[in-house]
Amino acid sequence: MKIVFLGTGGAVPTAARDNTSFLLQSGPELWLVDCPGSLTQKILKTNRRPQQVSAIFISHIHADHLYGLPAFIHSLMLEEKTVPLYGSPETIDFCLRLIDLFGLRREKILYRLEPRPLLPGCRTEVSPGLAVTGWPVPHHSSSLAFILETAEARVVYSGDTPLHRPLLEQAARADCLIHDCSTPSRYLEGLPFLRSLHSNSLELGQAALETGIRLLVPCHFFSDLDFSLEEIEAEIRKNYQGQLFLPTDFSELELPL
Repeated sequence: MKIVFLGTGGAVPTAARDNTSFLLQSGPELWLVDCPGSLTQKILKTNRRPQQVSAIFISHIHADHLYGLPAFIHSLMLEEKTVPLYGSPETIDFCLRLIDLFGLRREKILYRLEPRPLLPGCRTEVSPGLAVTGWPVPHHSSSLAFILETAEARVVYSGDTPLHRPLLEQAARADCLIHDCSTPSRYLEGLPFLRSLHSNSLELGQAALETGIRLLVPCHFFSDLDFSLEEIEAEIRKNYQGQLFLPTDFSELELPL
């Protein structure tokens, strides 16, 4: 399995980082996780084809995780293909209403989404090579983390969330945890509301140590704030000494290591 990071930033894109999204690749198939930004262009920049995407997963209904979905469908409107769309029932309903604003389910649109709402905690087979489990996390009423499994690896993606012990316990049995790591801990002093919505690098490192995470991939950096990846890494390493991968946009990670 390969993880291909299309974006690694938070809500505010910068010249270096777009909003968080990534591809999972196993063989020729691609699975797209979250849908911000110019996805068609970004997938092409990785030397892959948007037509390879065979499933789409949306973690929650905040704009920076799904605003690129209508443009992605529109760019593939002449591609005769039906692709399953996974998320919580609230997320699926919102996404369908969003694409309907642009008339993207009219007959002339050949690229179709098939809604597949996930029941929390229930493992669902996406295809013979992929299964997903949606895990509720306390960021928004629509929020689901995703446990994504192929024959090669098991990956947990938190989406946006503060630290959530039940999810971390699931991640302890995974090959990789991709987790919200929006800021260093010092920003909690001036922005305390962030603690209830997102995770910081100091606490994430402590939690990764306590739950025995095999490979930690911090993501969703608030790049508009004044900190560096070196500060994020240093705070994580105060506690966690396991495998750590700090992604940048268009970086790739192959599993198992």
